[in-house]
Amino acid sequence: MAGKFELFTDKAGEYRFRLKAGNGEVILASEGYKQKASALNGIDSVRRNAAEDARFERKDSGSGQPMFNLRASNGQVIGVSETYSSGSARDKGIASVMKTAPEARLEDLTAA
Repeated sequence: MAGKFELFTDKAGEYRFRLKAGNGEVILASEGYKQKASALNGIDSVRRNAAEDARFERKDSGSGQPMFNLRASNGQVIGVSETYSSGSARDKGIASVMKTAPEARLEDLTAA
């Protein structure tokens, strides 16, 4: 099964997206957007920037667990990972985003 972006609205009514790997695991999540078009632009930005390893900011969460941010060319964070048990697990997560994002289909869960 191929990966996919899911576009949805959160409890506050903002648009968000998540990137799921082929196994259904969430590998990247977005911030909230006021406009649907902005969230769609965010998905396009993830597709473009995920191919470049330099766009991934490897860091530790506030609790010290490995995680990463995906940044656009302007430096803005366009996606955030979950926390991982190790740096090598985080690197596998990055590899999964790099492989999955460019060709992931879009599932619009906001369409009624």
